Amino acid sequence: MNVVVARSNLHQGLAAVSASIPSKTTLPVLSNVLLEIRDGELRLSGTDLDFSVRVAVPAEVLEEGAITAPGRKLQEIARELPDSPVTLKTRGNQLELRCGRSQFRLNGIPSEDFPSLPALDFRQGWKVTGSDLHKLIHHTSFAVSTEESRPILNGVLWELRDGRMRMVATNGHRLARMQVLTPPSNVPSANFVVPPPALQHAMRLFRGEDEIEVAHGGNELGFRTATVEIYTRLIEGVYPNYEQVIPKDNDKVAIVSKDLFTSTVRRMAVVASDQTHRVRLRFSEGKVQFNVLTPDLGEAEDELELHYEGEPLEIGFNANYLLEILRYIPTEEVKMTFKAPERAATLEPVGTGEEEVPDYLCLVMPLRLLD
Repeated sequence: MNVVVARSNLHQGLAAVSASIPSKTTLPVLSNVLLEIRDGELRLSGTDLDFSVRVAVPAEVLEEGAITAPGRKLQEIARELPDSPVTLKTRGNQLELRCGRSQFRLNGIPSEDFPSLPALDFRQGWKVTGSDLHKLIHHTSFAVSTEESRPILNGVLWELRDGRMRMVATNGHRLARMQVLTPPSNVPSANFVVPPPALQHAMRLFRGEDEIEVAHGGNELGFRTATVEIYTRLIEGVYPNYEQVIPKDNDKVAIVSKDLFTSTVRRMAVVASDQTHRVRLRFSEGKVQFNVLTPDLGEAEDELELHYEGEPLEIGFNANYLLEILRYIPTEEVKMTFKAPERAATLEPVGTGEEEVPDYLCLVMPLRLLD
């Protein structure tokens, strides 16, 4: 292999691939990046066997070939090199790197020892814009569970249907669901449970203007554009029927400024219990009253004006869950709906004027109030 590549392109490519390099592994080749010449360009690949990234980098190809080299060391070298063309050349199982007067030789491992990345048929897949994918991931992945007792809730449910895509995440106490419309297609419907780290890397590596192809095969899911490919193992299992827990009969409605509501809840949270983070809210016509009582610390009260429809209601919430959801509401006002103190509440964005309101719903379970 003999190739010349811009230092910035090499560094960006290695930075993208480094996300898939495991910090600890018993297989030395997994600590390496695969460098190979394909179709007149330099391709960089990394994998930890569950998550893989391949990036195509523009380059001047002088001789074809392939090798693996220590990924993180190669990235550190590329970061510190002067902004000059970089020559990458193989000599046996060594990778020689030259840039200006700098020269490095890194011991490599033959490319044949590098695991093969999944071979998925993208012709039978789906398409999504980078901006839509970003919105789906950003507004739902925060709600996944981090507990190991129910592994299926450690992932984000991705529903793909003709004309729409939806992502859902929950930990049993809160839930986030967002949907975007997509062009009609003849591709079959499908559901996947995707690990959040793979989705976060997709947000980082794909731009909003990208048109991304999505393909599925076995227990693998793949994303690709002309220059970036991401593959991830899916979380196996049946995702709970989340539709059953989303209330359809909430008859009490509050509409409030998101910023004012957030700042008030944040103030109350200072005095709330470190264990429950419980905040008591009393909704009535034109206002909501806040109260926190923590016996070993003290008490706090506040009040906020809002629009409220329905019978007066007293309900308790985990302040952290409320704040987390409010942070992702994309409009200046938020609509909250309730049924009873022990029933789930919903939060949705509220548009003003010609503002486009996304199809977004969050749910939070209340906490039992103690007199």
